[in-house]
Formats: sequence, C-alpha cells, structure tokens
Amino acid sequence: MAAEQSFDAYRLPEEHEAIREAVREVCAAKVAPHAAEADETGEFPKASYDALRAADFHAPHIPVEYGGAGADALATAIVIEEVARACASSSLIPAVNKLGTMPLLLAGSDELKRRYLTPVAAGEAMFSYCLSEPEAGSDAAAMTTRAVRDGDHWVLNGVKRWITNAGVSEFYTVFATTDPTARSRGISAFVVEKSDSGVSFGAPEKKLGIKGSPTREVYLDNVRIPADRMIGAEGTGFATAMKTLDHTRVTIAAQAVGIAQGALDYAKGYVAERKQFGKAVAEFQGVQFMLADMGMKLEAARQLTYAAAGRSERGDADLTYFGAAAKCFASDAAMEITTDAVQLLGGYGYTRDYPVERMMRDAKITQIYEGTNQVQRIVMARQLLKG
Repeated sequence: MAAEQSFDAYRLPEEHEAIREAVREVCAAKVAPHAAEADETGEFPKASYDALRAADFHAPHIPVEYGGAGADALATAIVIEEVARACASSSLIPAVNKLGTMPLLLAGSDELKRRYLTPVAAGEAMFSYCLSEPEAGSDAAAMTTRAVRDGDHWVLNGVKRWITNAGVSEFYTVFATTDPTARSRGISAFVVEKSDSGVSFGAPEKKLGIKGSPTREVYLDNVRIPADRMIGAEGTGFATAMKTLDHTRVTIAAQAVGIAQGALDYAKGYVAERKQFGKAVAEFQGVQFMLADMGMKLEAARQLTYAAAGRSERGDADLTYFGAAAKCFASDAAMEITTDAVQLLGGYGYTRDYPVERMMRDAKITQIYEGTNQVQRIVMARQLLKG
C-alpha cells in the first residue's frame, strides 16, 4: 500500500506532507495574523491572498500546461485544510478558484481553458461560481437566469445569489437556462467577465462567519458575450454543475477539517495552561473525554476527506457518494468540535479576544454551502439505493 503511495493509505506520501509543512509555514507567518482583522472588518484579506499567490497556493489545482502548480486533488485538499486552520475566509481563495474553474476543466474547450485558467494560475484573477439564485437554492434546476442566442453571441439576464468572492473575482462561471422547457437539460454554462457590460454586484451580505470572504448577488442585465464562452455543449450545464460539486465538496470537507483542527489546537493549549482547583484544566477527566471525542471525530473526518480526494483525482465511479459523505461528516464534526472548543475555554471562549468563537461561526457555513447537509444525505441515500 505504502509503496503505491495510495491516497487511501493512512500515511501520506512524502510530497504531500511536504506540501502541508510549506503551507503551514506560510499561513503561520502571513495568513493567521490577518484572520481576526478580516473577521472584524469584513474585508477581503488581500495580504493573505498575496502571500498565497507568492507561494503558488492560491489555485494549486490548475494543471501545469496552463501555468499552474498541477497539484492533485489530495494536495489541493491539504492546502485548503491548512489555510482554513489559520483563516477560514482565506481558505476560500484556493477553494473557490477550484470551484469556479472546475467546469472549464471538466467540459471547456482547450482554447477556453488556456484563455481563462492561465491568468488564474498566474494570480492575476480569481474565478467564482454562479449557480444559486434567490428562488433556486437546493433546487438549482429551477433557475430563471436566461441566456438567449443572438447571432454569434449570447445575451444573459438574471440574478445570482450567495456568490462567494463576488466583486473580487474577475471571472464567473454562470449557469443559465437556454431552453426553459427542458428544465435541467435546458441549462448551459458560460464564462462571464467582471468587465462585461451589464455585470454588477449587490452589497456584501452581513454574515455570521467567513466575513473576510465577500458574498454578494451578481446581476446580469443584458450581458452580451461571445458564443465561444459557452462551457461545453448547449444543455450540458446542469450536468457539469453537478459533476463540479462532486469534486469540490471534497474541498469543503477539507475546509471543515482545517477549521476544526485550528479549534482543537487552540483548546488543547488553553486547557494545558489554565489552572482551576489547583491543577491544569487538562487534568480533569471530563475535559479529557471532550478532547478525546474531538480528536476522534476530527481524524475520522480527515481520513474520509482524503479518501474522497483520492476518488476525485482518479475520477472513481463512487465519487458522488464519497464527496457528499466527506462534506457532510466533516462539516458536522467541525460544528461539534468548534462548539466544544468554545466550551473548553469557558467565558473566554465566548469573547472575540480568543479565536475559537470565530472558528465556531466559520464552521457553520460548511454545513450549508455547496449543498446543505440535508441534501448531502439525499445524495448519499440515492447512491446507496442504486446498488
């Protein structure tokens, strides 16, 4: 098993451990110091982006032929995990760059890939993913954003909601209905540029967590784009969107694992130093049981996430199940672990002077975006019942 360097082996290949160490070093020096400020101000952490870009961790998944680092799915998950351990908002830089570009990698023409992946790899642009709408969340096929053919162009009209890094990203994968009578089979995917006439953005959402990652509505008002910006064939957009989420749910699982790890690390240090009744809080059995459960759930989540990453890299038939399972389990675990970390710090954990309350708020979104955990359970059940 070890000789084959299987992603599912317990011990990771040396190159993946080296990536973890490199990301952790960058994050400790240049990302973690900005985490609290990004949360407090609600501003995009540009210093963190610059640090990740300088180290080539901003979009590590992009293939070498387009100027990227060519990191595999496991390495990309490790990058996201380690950035999330320091700052969840910053982890959405590599995560959403993968989410936004995955449709191109799965279905885009080589010309389209070269045109748009190259600047993202170079750190000159970010890519966002526009699927959800005000009345089309979990039911994405109910979208009303419309694309109408006009000669050698398409004209897009509609509103996209909950778009991560909207306004900061230069490029957007936009899903729109090209045949309203065909429901999911009438949806197509397009690349829209921030600079396109008719593109505008709503005010930043006032969120519980991940405040340093802007979330806005994207407005498309008669946005006219060349026909060659369609991703894949007409009517294949919904299938591309679902395939994309199979892969990128693994990145949300990795983000959840990282947030949980950061909370556990901080809680361990605190209870070892904090003294009550004449001894360290860590010496009390009740506290030890809490830590044991936190560590156990975290490691189970990590192993499931890495197993899913292996399937993502290989394109295994059971990726849909494993992507949903990893995202669901890891995000539920992260919510429990961060809540317990707040409990272990007592009153201090409830204040902004300590990072665990931020981590608890950040963890919540991992149970919601890229498909709520209720949807993940539906996905898993359907996959189980197929067999």
